[in-house]
Amino acid sequence: MSGLQIATIFFGVLLVLIALRMPIGLAMLVCGILGLYVVRGRWPPVLNQLKHVAVETFSSYSLSVVPLFLLMGAFAMKGGLSEALFRAAAAWLGHLRGGVAMAGVGASAGFGAICGSSLATAATMGRVALPELRRHGYSGALATGSLAAGGTLGILIPPSIVLVIYAILAEQNIAKLFVAAMVPGILAALGYMLTVSVMVRINPKDAVRTPRLSLLNRFRALGEVWPVVVIFVVMIGGMNTGVFTPTEGAAVGAAGTGLVAFLRGRLGWAALLDCFRSTAASTGMIFFIVLGAAVFNSFLGFTRLPYFAADWVAGLSTSPFLVLLAILLIYLIFGCVMDSLSMILLTIPIFFPVIMRLDFGMTPEETAIWFGILVLIVVEVGLITPPVGMNLFIINSMARGVTMMETYRGVLPFVASDMIRTAILVAAPSITLGLVWLLF
Repeated sequence: MSGLQIATIFFGVLLVLIALRMPIGLAMLVCGILGLYVVRGRWPPVLNQLKHVAVETFSSYSLSVVPLFLLMGAFAMKGGLSEALFRAAAAWLGHLRGGVAMAGVGASAGFGAICGSSLATAATMGRVALPELRRHGYSGALATGSLAAGGTLGILIPPSIVLVIYAILAEQNIAKLFVAAMVPGILAALGYMLTVSVMVRINPKDAVRTPRLSLLNRFRALGEVWPVVVIFVVMIGGMNTGVFTPTEGAAVGAAGTGLVAFLRGRLGWAALLDCFRSTAASTGMIFFIVLGAAVFNSFLGFTRLPYFAADWVAGLSTSPFLVLLAILLIYLIFGCVMDSLSMILLTIPIFFPVIMRLDFGMTPEETAIWFGILVLIVVEVGLITPPVGMNLFIINSMARGVTMMETYRGVLPFVASDMIRTAILVAAPSITLGLVWLLF
């Protein structure tokens, strides 16, 4: 059999194993090892390749940023910063129609700036905001839908663990990708708030107004979130100005968040150990997926599937934007059955060479950054796309008395908002790249 036929067979086997609920990291590792054996024909070269892949993958300095961002998110949760963010957002937005739901979205954006994980953002803000939304009479559909959508901001608002992994796979500058994600992230938060506003005007019974607080109380609530602003500015600003590398920036962010949690009296020895345990568990899970993907992608490299795909697409007479649209649609489909990190690790080695062979009227670096943000957005949409969006299950599991169908119904307007935003960013790359051009 040719390399292309072998790659196609094992890619199909991988999808079957995923459908059978085998852990994605293990599925990619098994398919990668067996595929390498079929291609190489003997076990010694396979074992030698496994050794090299493991060493090259885990000796990457850039990958060390992952546990630091996870630790920063753990410290933020223990330090009560999520509650402070929600109180501040509710103080300024709560009196508007649908304002408490908007506050949940705004707080999710703020928490995403110090977390980097969508699932952690959704779980944290669900715990904080869901009781308040239900207490103020918001419908189950609007409450769960808005928080599930808001949770996706955890991977779009920098720092983002998924974006770090993309930067490593595509060999791009992490700081530039973080800067490129800022405007789309802000647009996402504003789009979700606008969606809430439209929903409560169509169904006024879904939400009620809360009393307007005095200006003094609003500024007092805002004063509680200054540590988030300082940490974000120091961390991202330091990366952009070259004061420190992304890994050093993540270390500064983790140290700053831990100090804030300690000064608030929330980080005793038990809480500190709990943060370390949760970070170690999450890091182990992510690194195992990364290892499985590295082995599987090594197998694909021997079959030359990425190069066949790139050459085939380059030989087509179709528009580059049609190829891009097809790739984004594939991500939306994968998002129904896979988590964001697995999608990135599995598909970028195949799709990235294809995109880089196409002419979008930009430099290779600009194309890579723009494509990375678009991928991040459609991966984010997959987290809230029924029937298997991960954020939907997390939020619904916390909402007693709310059926899954209500959550599905509540999130669909936010999916529509994401589609509109994606179309705008595809049509106008300058929205994504403008801040990069300005700062670099």
